[in-house]
Amino acid sequence: MRKCSVAMAAVAASILLTPQALTPKAQAFGTIRGFGQNAEHERITRSGLATFGFGSDSLDQLAGRNGTWGAVGAPDNPTRGLMSSKPAHCDGGDFFTPGAYPQSAATAQSILTSCRTYIYNSINAAVTDAAGLVKPNLQLDSTSIFGGCSFNGVKGRAKCNVFEDMGMAFHASQDFYSHSNWIDTPRATPSITDPQGLNHTAPAPWLSPAGSAFPAGLISGCYEGFPESRHCDGRIRHAVLNKDTTGTARGLPAYNRAMDVAAQDTRAKWTYFESRLIAVYGAPRGAKMICVLKRDNPGSC
Repeated sequence: MRKCSVAMAAVAASILLTPQALTPKAQAFGTIRGFGQNAEHERITRSGLATFGFGSDSLDQLAGRNGTWGAVGAPDNPTRGLMSSKPAHCDGGDFFTPGAYPQSAATAQSILTSCRTYIYNSINAAVTDAAGLVKPNLQLDSTSIFGGCSFNGVKGRAKCNVFEDMGMAFHASQDFYSHSNWIDTPRATPSITDPQGLNHTAPAPWLSPAGSAFPAGLISGCYEGFPESRHCDGRIRHAVLNKDTTGTARGLPAYNRAMDVAAQDTRAKWTYFESRLIAVYGAPRGAKMICVLKRDNPGSC
């Protein structure tokens, strides 16, 4: 969940909110359990990372658990100020032909490209922050490795910093599959209220580290605030394109496919991150960093 009303954001500034305290006014892949959401970001992250050998406490910090945001849920926390960030949620890349449209194809592509850039800037930040996990002599700094994480945008313990960076990358890439038309089935008569789907069942090569040409026909929905009818009049709205919950306009099969492909992409992003640690820091130090990130007791690495 991310798009709360202005009033809710004001409440969040004055009281400490848990995820369960938020009442969403529109959908995004969920961070909470309730109000039509089922902790989708947490579930995708846990599914994507299930085979990597994370300790339960470490995975709880990265993916979140009931009653916490976790690193992947941080962009949905109203106090972070990211709920209306297009790059953080892959929103705003809407375009439609034929005929005149309020936003150009070039602008839509630029906005979606900013989301891809955001993802890899976050992964690169994680690689940089990993330097605090293991010293060049392969010794650990126990005060810098792990403890409770706040994920509030302020640098702290190295392990928390890396998890927060990767949580930002995961959140945006997971939202890409929910908020874009990448996985949607084709429409016989596409319109701004039922946009065309690209019908893919695997992660987007364009969103991979190697990249590719911008996919023809790729769009995401307009979100500029509530109500969408006011801010996105005459445009393809987030509300008609998203797969954020089981009850959205795109339907349950699209929701299930978006969840599955997002988990595949999460798995690929973590694999890439591990490869970058080895490439940047060398095999012994990089492997020890990976161990520290996964184990609840980093001292055993």
